[in-house]
Amino acid sequence: MSAQEIANKLWNLCNVLRDDGVTYHQYLNELTYILFLKLSEVKDFEKHIPEEYRWRSFVEDTNNLAAFERYKNFLVNISSTSTSNAIQEIYTNAATSLRKPVNFNTLVQSIDDLDWYEEQDRDVMGDIYESLLEKNAGEKKSGAGQYFTPRPLINVAIELMAPKLGERWNDPACGTFGFMIACNDYLRSKHNEYYALSKKDREFQLQEAFSGVELVQDAHRLALMNARLHGLESTIYYGDTLSDFGKQLKGYDGVLANPPFGTKKGGEKPNRDDLTYLSSNKQLNFLQHIYRSLKTDGRARAAVVLPDNVLFEDGDGQKIRKDLMNKCDLHTILRLPTGIFYAAGVKTNVLFFTRGKTETKNTKQVWFYDMRTNMPSFGKRTPFTRKAFHGFIKAYTGGITEETLTAYDGSIDHKKRATIQDERWQCISRADIRAKNDSLDIGLIADESITKAEDIGEPIDIAKEALAEIKAITKELNKIIKALG
Repeated sequence: MSAQEIANKLWNLCNVLRDDGVTYHQYLNELTYILFLKLSEVKDFEKHIPEEYRWRSFVEDTNNLAAFERYKNFLVNISSTSTSNAIQEIYTNAATSLRKPVNFNTLVQSIDDLDWYEEQDRDVMGDIYESLLEKNAGEKKSGAGQYFTPRPLINVAIELMAPKLGERWNDPACGTFGFMIACNDYLRSKHNEYYALSKKDREFQLQEAFSGVELVQDAHRLALMNARLHGLESTIYYGDTLSDFGKQLKGYDGVLANPPFGTKKGGEKPNRDDLTYLSSNKQLNFLQHIYRSLKTDGRARAAVVLPDNVLFEDGDGQKIRKDLMNKCDLHTILRLPTGIFYAAGVKTNVLFFTRGKTETKNTKQVWFYDMRTNMPSFGKRTPFTRKAFHGFIKAYTGGITEETLTAYDGSIDHKKRATIQDERWQCISRADIRAKNDSLDIGLIADESITKAEDIGEPIDIAKEALAEIKAITKELNKIIKALG
C-alpha cells in the first residue's frame, strides 16, 4: 500500500469519529499521540515507555474501557515520567479528544493493521504523516493552513538556496517543520556522500544541522512528530522568536521561513532589545530577526515568505527595508500569486537575500519576478504545482532549466540573469528603489487586467458589494409589493 493510500485511509477514519465530536485538527493531534506509540515499536525505542503503556499492550487488550482508561493515564503521566526528551515534549499537556472507548480501539486496530512499508521496504511513515498535515491544512475550519507552506514553494526555495552538508539552517517560525525536513531530504537526494558520513558528521546532520521555533503548542507537537518520523532529532524550541528567547538564535548559514501574518496581540511591540526597529507588525520584526541571525561571512542566505505590506509600509517598515538592503544583498523578490495560502486574498512574496560581510551598501540591484499578473486562480480546480515555477527557476539561475537544476550551486550571476528574456523578469537598481522611498512594492507587469482587478478590490470586497446590492434590491421590491397591497 502506498503512502498516499495509507494517509487517505487514516484521514477517512476521522469521519468515523465525527459523532464523537472530534474535529479534524483534534483528530490529527490524537493520531500523533497514538502514532508515536506505534513508532516506538517500529523504531525500537519502547524502552523509554513503561511496559503497561507500550503499543502491543493496547493492541491486544480486548477490554475497550480498560484500554481507554489506561491510554488517558498514559497521556497525563508520560511527559513527567519518561526519560526521553522527545517523548516529554510530544506529550506535554496532552489530553484525548475521544470520549468513546470503542473509537480509541478502532484507531489502534486500524493503525496496527496498516503496512507501513512499500514494496521496496521503504519506510513511509514520514510521508504519510506529512500527507496528513497537508490534508489538515486544507481543512480551512481547522485554521491549520496558516502554518502550512505549499510543498512546491518549499522545494523550489530550498533548491535555489542550495544547502550544503555541515551547514546550520533555522526556521524561526517553523510550523510543522516542513522547510527543515525538506532541506534534509534535499541533501540526502543530492549528495551521495550523505550516506558515507562519519558518525560525528551524521550526528551533526540529524541533531544540529536543522532547528526551529514554534509558538503554538499543537503545531510544536506536530513539528516534533514530523521531524521524528523523518529520522531527525532536531532541536525544535517551543517559544517566541520575537521575545528575549530569540536573541540566542544566531550564527546560521541559512534561514528558510514563512512567518505568521498579523500583529501581536493588542498591537504591542516585542521586548527584544537587540532589534533596532521594533514594530507592532510581526513580519517586519521577523524579517529583521532573520537577517540579523545570519553569519556575516558573505555566504549565509535566506528565503522568506512575506506579505505585500512589508514591501511598502512606511515608518519602521521603510527603515527595516533600508537596513536589510544595507546589511544584505537582496538580490531577488518573487511576487507570488494570490490564493495559495490559507487566508484568501493575501498577497505574498518570497525575499531571497545573502548576508554581507559589511554593514552597508550590499544591495546594488534587485531582480523581480512577477508570478502574479495574468496567472491562474489556484485552488482545487487548478492545483498550485511546481510547473508554475519553471520560468522563475530559469530566470533566477541565469539559464538553468528545471531538468538541470540539480547541478545548481546557489550562486547569483547578475550578468547571466540579464540574458534571460522574460516579460515577468526585471532588474531595478538600488538608486531607483531609493528614489521610491525604499519601497519594494514594484516589479509587477503593467497590465490592464491588474488595474481592473485592483479597482474592484479583493474577493471579500466583491462579495460585500454584491450582498449590499442584493439587500438594496430586496428593499425596493418590498416597497413595491407593499404599494401594490
